[in-house]
Amino acid sequence: MSRRDTTALIELLDRDPVANIFTRSQVNLHRSAAPDGFAHIVGLDGEDGLESACWVGANVAPTLMSEVEAKKYAQHALDSRQRFASVFGPAQSVLAMHEVLREGPQAIFDVRENQPLLTISQPPVGMRRNRIRPARIHEFDLVLPASAAMFEEELGYSPLENGGSFYRSRVRQLIRDAYTVIDRDDDGEVIFKADLGTVTDEVVQIQGVWINPKYRGLGLAAGYMSSTVDYAMQFAPVVSLYVNDFNVPALKTYQRIGFEQIGTFATILF
Repeated sequence: MSRRDTTALIELLDRDPVANIFTRSQVNLHRSAAPDGFAHIVGLDGEDGLESACWVGANVAPTLMSEVEAKKYAQHALDSRQRFASVFGPAQSVLAMHEVLREGPQAIFDVRENQPLLTISQPPVGMRRNRIRPARIHEFDLVLPASAAMFEEELGYSPLENGGSFYRSRVRQLIRDAYTVIDRDDDGEVIFKADLGTVTDEVVQIQGVWINPKYRGLGLAAGYMSSTVDYAMQFAPVVSLYVNDFNVPALKTYQRIGFEQIGTFATILF
């Protein structure tokens, strides 16, 4: 896609601002349908103009595509000869892409086929709040281990292997943007951490939720998440997240504070 396609792409993405938040945030960042760097966006036109699109970079993110179109986009991704960390988005599209990508040169590490996509559009009602605040840049050395621990629990390996320069930069930028919230105990240890991983004017997507193992099982999660939702709503009126279906405790916590499922995501991990 080129810069002249930007308006049509934005109109397409805004049909579902929750599911399309990642690509929408990238368009906002680059102010164009033709992002800077090696990533690019491809689209397919129908009778009424642009009908689907796909972000292709370090990650692949499909937008409003049929299964047939998803397979075409997956083949394009393979033909680009780029290496990918993940494919994520609406489950129907991602799983159709998987049928093609599994034949490609990159080994697939895991497929998360059922990740409920949840939203909340009003502050949690009747919930106790636990204290949180934005992390400060001088706390980077405390936040980084918490972030890495969450990542390793989720994916089974450390993001700091081989130095992890990109991951370190990502954690630092989230702190600078006031998109990471934490609570610390009297000894200075991080008890809780969460990120506003993606932010647009319409939606905030919460990511990277982590509770220190020392403080798990104490009934703290709902209070921390309620406070995180309050904080996120300072940036946008809708708060979203997606969670693995096998993470039953987390799913029950989110539902308890008022999140409702509006769709299903899937993720392919390489």
